[in-house]
Amino acid sequence: MSEVKLASLFEMERIESGLLRGQSWDLGFRALFGGQVLGQALAAAYRTVDDDRVAHSFHSYFLLPGDAQKPVVYDVEVVRDGRSFSARRIKAIQDGRNIFYMTASFQQIEKGMEHQKADMPDVPPPENVEPDIAFYEKNFEKMARPMQEALSYHKPVDIRTVDAANSYQATVREPVRYIWMRSRDILADNQALHQAALAYASDYHFLSTSLQPHGIAVTDKSLRIATIDHAMWFHRPVNMNEWLLYAMESPFSGNARGIVKGQLFNQQGELVASTMQEGLMRKIDK
Repeated sequence: MSEVKLASLFEMERIESGLLRGQSWDLGFRALFGGQVLGQALAAAYRTVDDDRVAHSFHSYFLLPGDAQKPVVYDVEVVRDGRSFSARRIKAIQDGRNIFYMTASFQQIEKGMEHQKADMPDVPPPENVEPDIAFYEKNFEKMARPMQEALSYHKPVDIRTVDAANSYQATVREPVRYIWMRSRDILADNQALHQAALAYASDYHFLSTSLQPHGIAVTDKSLRIATIDHAMWFHRPVNMNEWLLYAMESPFSGNARGIVKGQLFNQQGELVASTMQEGLMRKIDK
């Protein structure tokens, strides 16, 4: 298989006004990777707003599992275009069924009061952290065939998990995780593309942070885990060509659900974006 480029995931076909089709990547999971619809839905919404408006937040719900073998159609509804803000509602469709909804808000760039009460965690720099893909390549023969076949689709985002050795084991530990991430290929200077790419990457290793206090590995065959909702706020311009630190924490789990929050910092310690997600975490009888 030829090298997969991250930007290609967001090169969607325009069917008609407000209706676009995106191709799917099979990452070897049980269902379509949630990050794909997050990124593609945001990219689709960007096609309908003026060039002077930038996304500042989105809120989304995952309704049905998606099929990674099939494309996804995105239906973008123009909810409002005001003097400063625009709102869009995006529906993701497969086989005539709504599998996902997003509401995204865009704003004209303007100056305002600024403060940051968020400290970047003190972790090893990305240069001192082994890429996650190296672990999978070393253990290629032990992997299930779907994951072996999907490995090339995990390469477009260079993800480096701090203290990764413990992350792959079913050990009890604090519900905190840190990962470095950036695009493996240089992305064009386009904020819509960089935000879509970050939305895609923001779903990596996120919900599984809630499993850590319970000593359950994400590969446990008795585990059923799935995203229910995902929200994201963009605070500063996103640059996926440079390293971003994703600091994740799960403050609570219960009722077969876990919740996680994330903060994304650039290497200057500036808070670039924030995320929240809740998902299903259920153990079933084998």
